Amino acid sequence: MKETAFRTYFYEKLDELMSTLDYKVIACAIRKDEHLAKYGLSALDPYMLSFNILVERLCFEVGRVSRGGLIVAEERDPTLDRELELAYLDLKIQGTRYIQAKDLNDRVAGLVLRSKSENIAGLQLADLVVTPIGRHVLGKPDKEAWRIVEQKFRRSWDGQIEGMGLVVLPKLERPAPATQ
Repeated sequence: MKETAFRTYFYEKLDELMSTLDYKVIACAIRKDEHLAKYGLSALDPYMLSFNILVERLCFEVGRVSRGGLIVAEERDPTLDRELELAYLDLKIQGTRYIQAKDLNDRVAGLVLRSKSENIAGLQLADLVVTPIGRHVLGKPDKEAWRIVEQKFRRSWDGQIEGMGLVVLPKLERPAPATQ
């Protein structure tokens, strides 16, 4: 990767692969500082909040297909892995604001934690997708990878990704329209 020509070729081919693969992106970004400032001590854990949102959007995407979705997450450490498993169990029992537990249980086949050392293609692809999303949400200049990922987001019937394939919280306060 030190050689410029090889690095350029590598990233061109990687971009080409990311463009041609058939996948759909559902992402949630939590602006942690703003989240804590807005909700204080009652702020939900940002990782668990985003997990709930991602599972909910997965259920929306799967629709009424029984066992149409499977959640595959990368193992982190035993404590965090157990927290994730407990959060999933809670969703299976309680559901979410918009998805009843019985529907979630029908639509999602399960949660599987896999080690990074297993080198699973889907988890590698997820790693490639996360960086351009993070850069975009943080307001950094978009690169070609963002333009590719942007085309892969889950969308509403009218093409919107906000709230459908990309959820960013807390939502930015929009100024009230000027009146005359």
